[in-house]
Amino acid sequence: MLVNFAIVILVALLVSEIFVKLKLPGLIGMILTGAVLGPYGIDFIDLNIMEMSKDLRSFALIVILLRAGLGIDRKDLMQMKGPIIKLSFIPVLFEGLTIAIVSKYLFGFSFIEGGMLGFAIAAVSPAIIVPKMLKLQERGFMSENKVPTIILAGASIDDVTAITFFTSFLGMAVGQKINLGYQILNIPISIILGVILGGVVGFILVKLFEKYMIRDSKKMLIVLSIAIVFNQIEEILKNEFNIKIATLLGVMTIGYLILEKLPEVGKKLSGKFNSLWVFAELILFVMVGAVVNITLVKSSFFIAVLAISIGLILRGLGVYVSLLKTKLTIKERMFVVASFVPKATVQAAIGGVPLAMGLPSGEMILAVAVISIIVTAPLGAITIDYLSKEQIGG
Repeated sequence: MLVNFAIVILVALLVSEIFVKLKLPGLIGMILTGAVLGPYGIDFIDLNIMEMSKDLRSFALIVILLRAGLGIDRKDLMQMKGPIIKLSFIPVLFEGLTIAIVSKYLFGFSFIEGGMLGFAIAAVSPAIIVPKMLKLQERGFMSENKVPTIILAGASIDDVTAITFFTSFLGMAVGQKINLGYQILNIPISIILGVILGGVVGFILVKLFEKYMIRDSKKMLIVLSIAIVFNQIEEILKNEFNIKIATLLGVMTIGYLILEKLPEVGKKLSGKFNSLWVFAELILFVMVGAVVNITLVKSSFFIAVLAISIGLILRGLGVYVSLLKTKLTIKERMFVVASFVPKATVQAAIGGVPLAMGLPSGEMILAVAVISIIVTAPLGAITIDYLSKEQIGG
């Protein structure tokens, strides 16, 4: 298995570098590598690795969210909290509900089936957005109006909203009695709980680092290990007590609090996680590509692209509405719109759930989720790169 894993990583590195040379985002090459080498391609990736796919993707997401937390400045966050809150809810609702409605005409779905589809593909991809925003942030991109901070925070909460609505529609589809009002109320509650618990963990880590002299590499390992354990709390509390916690936001909060209380430690840890991300990025996008079932794409590609396009147009409108009362320029607003296009990790994680539960619409929902990754991940990444180069060059 180890040799197989090493070969996959080497191939992904090579293909990624080729795409970079072609002036295209390297992550497209990584996703393509996973799709070709995975079980729906030539089936080269070891079965044991595929069985670990979910855990490997979670590991990589935790790395990037810790990086995000270590890159958010409190003053910037407080200054732009209004548009961040709007971006967390308005665009995802515009997109998810629009697809829920048009699915009746495009796929013959009921509103509940359309709701599952709409919110399965409405979530944006922090795995694509976060590293790009952090890179641009380091280069001072659109720093006057805090554009990268707005996108970092808004995109992360966007996912919580999408997953909550998806879960609600899924429950209704399988015959559960779902109180939608209660589910909607759960969104801010899960966010608050995630931030509070993440803050508690972050505070404990701050006290630990203040009291003991620990090497930076060991600090990174401690933070990463605790964040991984913390992320599993969500599954335990949900299964045992039906309590939902936005633990991924809690992971970001851990990094944020360390940077806030121990700026020097935070900057050093950020550098360490930047280095780790080189490896984690490969794992994440290769595994995302590997779970993409290309055979589902053929028969429903064009109608799926139509549904996705309609949803993205309404998402773009939702983003624009969210930014109306800000000082952002037209170019900055269009950049935020483009940054909320990419989809990948959430769709790979939940797209197959309705099918696994035996729902008649499950195969089509999975197919559209797969197509949303194939279309929007490269489109969003290319557009973000192009618009940022237009502003800062290179």
